[in-house]
Amino acid sequence: MPEPFVVEIWGKPAGVVLKEGNAFRFHAFTRPFFELDGHQFNTPGQARLAAAKLQPPGESARAE
Repeated sequence: MPEPFVVEIWGKPAGVVLKEGNAFRFHAFTRPFFELDGHQFNTPGQARLAAAKLQPPGESARAE
């Protein structure tokens, strides 16, 4: 079974990506990443980029 891939945005955990068949499913840990919860991506990198778009630099302190 493949290892989970933890997605960190600006040093904070956003979620985990698990391989399911030919896709990678994102499981969010916290806001604002719940918007991506359950979404499938072609690669873990695509999941990370999608998560990074939800929290631009400088907004990490305000999200807590």
